[in-house]
Amino acid sequence: MRILVGAALVTLATTTAAAEPLPPGSLGAIAGAAAGTGVDANRLGFGYQIGGQAAWQPMLTERRIGWAARWTVAFGTMLGAGAASVGDTLKTLHMDLTLGARVRPGVDPSRYITFRAGAELLRTNQLIPPSMKRAFVGGVASIGIDQYAYGFLFNVDVRVSQIASNGPTVIALMFGAGKTGP
Repeated sequence: MRILVGAALVTLATTTAAAEPLPPGSLGAIAGAAAGTGVDANRLGFGYQIGGQAAWQPMLTERRIGWAARWTVAFGTMLGAGAASVGDTLKTLHMDLTLGARVRPGVDPSRYITFRAGAELLRTNQLIPPSMKRAFVGGVASIGIDQYAYGFLFNVDVRVSQIASNGPTVIALMFGAGKTGP
């Protein structure tokens, strides 16, 4: 009998704990500041963006590296835009789909550094020189931090959009908060 009890205790003591899955999805809001860069700084001016995002990033807490997919839509108002021929504001719509990696920098399983790249559609309410178009398709890249807390995913990203396109290049600092879940 003692041998059976001892064997049962050894078996229980040697079982490993399973990693907990992080909530794989999030749906939330974003807001931030944006500006044109380089030759587009005067054409676009500076302004703000507000919108929403949906992300899918399945990962276990024991892993340090994982993947992520995110779709974002943001409406913007650019103030002091030189390209604005009616008034001095330029209205924008940014839609992007990005894929990327998430890396946990330390032992805290709730914080990740993110690297994402993908494609973006930019639409404006007025023609943008020199191409004199209102719709542009180009690349987008971002680097940021994701933080899980209280059933939410908070994130801060620096995004550069319209990479390798004939569209105006925009840099934005975006803040997001989304409810996590399956």
